[in-house]
Amino acid sequence: MNTTLDQNETILRTGQASLQRGIETVGGTLYLTTSRLVFESHAFNVQRGATAIPLSEVSSVVTCWTKFLNLIPLIPSSLSVRTSPGREYRFVLFGRDAWIAAIEAAQQGSGR
Repeated sequence: MNTTLDQNETILRTGQASLQRGIETVGGTLYLTTSRLVFESHAFNVQRGATAIPLSEVSSVVTCWTKFLNLIPLIPSSLSVRTSPGREYRFVLFGRDAWIAAIEAAQQGSGR
């Protein structure tokens, strides 16, 4: 993980994932820590960098469809993370149900 962890923050879960950013599906790694979700892209993507989502802002985590060009539903293999400021992040990954359970457990552990 390249993102600096905060004091007392630990990684709870890691997995390969892609984040839908506009029409591009950006490949990388998704990390669940004790306080946030962090997505770090691979270096060979057009859109690079990290995206951090504080768990305190996550209002819902549900399964959803993976979309081609962010328009055409292909297969039900994505995870939608909605935040209280009104943003939605769509991750394509394996083990969606396990990720949902881990995120919800981390939120409960953080006092949310």
